[in-house]
Amino acid sequence: MANLKNSYDSSQITVLEGLEPVRKRPGMYIGSTDERGLQNMIREIVDNSRDEAIAGFAKNIWVVIHKGNKVTVADDGRGIPYDKHAKMGKSTLEVIMTVLHAGGKFGGSAYKVAGGLHGVGASVVNALSEECRVEVKRDSATVYMTFQKGVPMTIDVVKVTKADGDRNVLTEDNASFYWTGTSGTKTTFLADKNVFSSLDPKWNLLTKLLKESAFLFSGIFFHAFDERTGQEVHYYFDSGIISLVRFLNRDKGLIHPNIFYVNKPVGEIEVEIAIQYNDAYGEILESYVNGIKTTDGGTHVTGFKTTLTRVINDYGRKNGYIKDNDDNFSGSDMLEGLAAVISLKIPSDNLQFESQTKEKLGNAEAQPAVATVLKEGFETFFEENPSDAKRILEKISLAARARMAARAAKDAVIRKNALEGMTLPGKLADCQEKDPSLSEIYLVEGDSAGGSAKQGRNRKNQAILPLKGKILNTEKARIDKVLEFEEIKALIIALGSGIGDIFNADKVRYHRIIIMTDADVDGAHIATLLMTFFFRYMPELVNRGYLYLAMPPLYKISYGSKTFFYAYNDEEKDKTLKEQGTKQKAKPYIQRYKGLGEMNPDQLWETTLNPENRVLKRVNVEDAEKADAIFTMLMGDMVAPRKRFITTHAQFANLDL
Repeated sequence: MANLKNSYDSSQITVLEGLEPVRKRPGMYIGSTDERGLQNMIREIVDNSRDEAIAGFAKNIWVVIHKGNKVTVADDGRGIPYDKHAKMGKSTLEVIMTVLHAGGKFGGSAYKVAGGLHGVGASVVNALSEECRVEVKRDSATVYMTFQKGVPMTIDVVKVTKADGDRNVLTEDNASFYWTGTSGTKTTFLADKNVFSSLDPKWNLLTKLLKESAFLFSGIFFHAFDERTGQEVHYYFDSGIISLVRFLNRDKGLIHPNIFYVNKPVGEIEVEIAIQYNDAYGEILESYVNGIKTTDGGTHVTGFKTTLTRVINDYGRKNGYIKDNDDNFSGSDMLEGLAAVISLKIPSDNLQFESQTKEKLGNAEAQPAVATVLKEGFETFFEENPSDAKRILEKISLAARARMAARAAKDAVIRKNALEGMTLPGKLADCQEKDPSLSEIYLVEGDSAGGSAKQGRNRKNQAILPLKGKILNTEKARIDKVLEFEEIKALIIALGSGIGDIFNADKVRYHRIIIMTDADVDGAHIATLLMTFFFRYMPELVNRGYLYLAMPPLYKISYGSKTFFYAYNDEEKDKTLKEQGTKQKAKPYIQRYKGLGEMNPDQLWETTLNPENRVLKRVNVEDAEKADAIFTMLMGDMVAPRKRFITTHAQFANLDL
């Protein structure tokens, strides 16, 4: 065995200089190298422009997605300094774009509050870009520097001349989209194809980022243009997070008319909170720090939830909603129907995120700051708005009663299974494999198709659970009612992950849960009802990528008794007929499958069960807020929004009547 101690010397030490660490370990700086990482690249540059606006030096931010997937971000702020840096001996612009942890936000003099960090965000984007060009307008001049994979292509900034054309036009096809103002910064970059698995910026994620920013920072204009499609949006809101709460509660019935709002500093931290309850059963709690969305929460969210529970319980006992011998309302009771936004501003030199991608706040002092502001503000709101307080407490009391009823229903399910020796549902045809990562379960519409699927499946790793008819619309039902529905109860027991406060995604028995329904309107409705159930009551299974939709073929095209083809849509059918029309002398016989029950076991295996042939669609939640709004609109109690949606989109429907 080699002597490791003696072989360890200075020659074993690798020193990564400049931006090399970023290219060596990009995931450490942007989270991942897939679509999410690409979105973080755009966000980092937008953050820098947004910080200029927060500081009061910019009124407009423009973002353009170009053909070829380049991205341009511009603002009308002060413009990055480009004079020679005294310590580094080269342009300050080059220092900011090529040196990690170099920028105007570390010392606290140029920016008091900031979300992005020049020299971290900007230099990381530069390092991971195949090409990057930064232009600056200030001091009556426009200059630029170009970089390739973080390396400058010139030894200093280059002054823009008339020969360079109108650099204020932000689009390559000269659309009317302009970089206005006498000063500002414009960054254009193309992500490196050798780093990222996807170079396709998502328009919907960009517009979501800009809309959130416009909600959070009133008085700032956000503009976006997509040259690939010609789409264009502009956002501006003047009511801040109050407007955001109204937006989150659209298409929902409101429990109380007045929105609670407070904005107050505690030391150096500014706390802003808005709350309004709706009649839904889920929660919407969005948190931000310096304009950055903290998707994993953090200390500010902990302070919010703890204080909200304490204030409501105190008010409930004081006003008779909780009797002397009753238990307090639980945290889950408080969250039912809650729509809330928490926005903090923390001095940038004291800001502590738990990762470079800024998804969780770590500042310990944020928790008591939020607690202080919320306690004082919400108690005052209850005193000044007793009718709102009454409606909120009635909503929470109802949630508490439903929770206790649900607990009783779950206990009954558990006891029943214990008495039966923990037996699985009788209709479940389970698989032999015990490793969840190798196992899959088909949720099949109807007993007939379920019977064929049971015969045609691979018994080793494929389980079949037939579902009779349409399940309960869980968007309109609390968990106690959900657990009374036999088909859902069988599904919960089969999956093994539990539900509600005993849900544990790690205990799920299958890592592929495949919804298989008929290719008609009723089948689509059943699939939607099942997706609603998973989205509302088992979202972690969706987030982990365990939920799929099977895509059975629509047609079987036969040429004689031995030659046949399957087509999964009309386009494939037409293509097959055209291609085979030049080869086959026999007249084609086209069978349109109306339902899964029309297929025999062999056909089901060949088209829908066999992993080598089947087509599956994975169900992803790319935008949880948008998904929540769609489920609320399509499956909720409010008729008007659903009717509006149907009227608007009826022209695109393809109905097989």
